[in-house]
Amino acid sequence: MNHNNTGRNVLFVFIALFLLAGAFSGGLLVGWLIPTRSALEVPVQTANPTSGATTQGSTPANLETLFTPFWESWQIVHDQFIDQPVNDSKLVQGAIRGMLDSLGDKHTGYMDPEQYKEATAPLDGSYEGIGAYVDTSGKLLTIISPMPNSPAEAAGLKSGDEVIKVNGEDVTGQDPSVVLKSVKGPAGTDVTLTIHRSDPAKTFDVTITRKKIELLSVESKMLEEKIAYIALTTFGETTTDELKKALNTLLADNPKGLILDLRYNSGGYLNIAIEVISQFIPEGVLMIEQQGSGEEITFSAIPGGLATRIPLVVLVNEGSASASEITAGAIQDYGRGTLVGVTTYGKGSVQNWIPLENGQGAVRVTIARWLTPNARQINGVGLTPDIVVEITQADIDGKKDPQLQKAIDLIILKGE
Repeated sequence: MNHNNTGRNVLFVFIALFLLAGAFSGGLLVGWLIPTRSALEVPVQTANPTSGATTQGSTPANLETLFTPFWESWQIVHDQFIDQPVNDSKLVQGAIRGMLDSLGDKHTGYMDPEQYKEATAPLDGSYEGIGAYVDTSGKLLTIISPMPNSPAEAAGLKSGDEVIKVNGEDVTGQDPSVVLKSVKGPAGTDVTLTIHRSDPAKTFDVTITRKKIELLSVESKMLEEKIAYIALTTFGETTTDELKKALNTLLADNPKGLILDLRYNSGGYLNIAIEVISQFIPEGVLMIEQQGSGEEITFSAIPGGLATRIPLVVLVNEGSASASEITAGAIQDYGRGTLVGVTTYGKGSVQNWIPLENGQGAVRVTIARWLTPNARQINGVGLTPDIVVEITQADIDGKKDPQLQKAIDLIILKGE
């Protein structure tokens, strides 16, 4: 295995994971790499607000002409804007944000100091909120998937739902990371969200009571017909150990096959994803990281997997993202197991998070994309299951799970 970046590089899952009050929002940011600034320094230009002159030596000579319109605009604002004095820090932050937005990559952007502090908060294993995986990288706060048995799930939130109002306040023009702050809150309190859903197209209000949610990583059990079942809810620090423990317990009963459920798993640490895949694939390249320079970094299987031979079916859906897609994609490419469900989310890019000097926030820049072992691009496309099985509203109302049932049927068929 190539360990380049493995310890620090995590697949950027979605900045505001779980609508949490700090928990998990740093630990599970997929594609997350915070390097030192040594090779990443950029000259910073400052200006005298009254004269428009730049600090001597701060602007490279070859950029002076290019930056002239910026400083002209800066001076016009200071000279003519009606509400004085203007906030220079906000102007600079807005300029940085606009520059990065112009690149047209929703995962590249600017985080102000407060947003950066929140996004890099330590992992504590629980949080208080509505219990939903979210994406804050677009124009609106978007639901990736509700957590199982969460208030968000009970309220009927679905993947792709967009938050357009919070407690009656229009938030369509706000940064989704800021909107997130008004959605989360103490357990026992209510928040009313106005949701826009595109399929079918409708807008509706839903009031959700927040609660404290303990974050589970692995759920395992033996199903009827002697079929082992393991659901991964995230790829966190304890996932590998929990998975090995579950596998040892289940495999001791000599099951006919194993179902690995990655539905609504929005990802986690890259190194944990490699460790998880290695439990099912004994050798070979598991993932390729393709950088902008054309360089490719490969990540290979770790020897000693516990379940490399047992018949395997993997469940995926629209909430399976990032590390889940790495895992499912490798299993599919090697023909190690059968993918059942619907097309996955399609998150396959890696971001550098570069903190700016003097605590002025951070710049998030897409630097690479990851590919499956067969060099398939998944970013923006997702994985198509080997067998497509949808869950209808009638199934939900009847508490049926046709995807799980299909997985069970396949393993029974393989054992005959």
